Amino acid sequence: MKYTRSILSAVTLMCAASFAHAAPNCTIKLQGDDRMQFDQKSITVSAACPTITIELTHAGKLAAQVMGHNVVISKTPDVAAVAADGMKAGAAAGYVQKADARVIAATPVVGGGAKTTAKFAGSKLKAGGDYTFFCSFPGHSSIMKGVLVVTK
Repeated sequence: MKYTRSILSAVTLMCAASFAHAAPNCTIKLQGDDRMQFDQKSITVSAACPTITIELTHAGKLAAQVMGHNVVISKTPDVAAVAADGMKAGAAAGYVQKADARVIAATPVVGGGAKTTAKFAGSKLKAGGDYTFFCSFPGHSSIMKGVLVVTK
């Protein structure tokens, strides 16, 4: 009887661990620095998340006017056009054109030592879609970017 309980306990723990491991990732955590780099080149999130949170930390020391960073998410083919239109929108708009339908989500621009967050509906992403995260501060999008992998 003790042996049976031990086996049942072990099976229960293994099942619980596999469910915990399969929990969807609903947070995008990125760190930018004064070298114009994000700390990650690829991030995976789940389209099943009701809400996805972007957390950006600027680990550098330079002010937002000099070396500001944000995180913008769009479909990969739209990155260059979204970045170009963001430069035209200027600093007051956070280098993101207002009401740009190509922008899935964007954080505010922050400078060294600051943090910011943004939230958006997971339903804006489709599993297997072609998405990129990037910084739209002028001149940054060609270097500060990565792949956003979306799972079910």
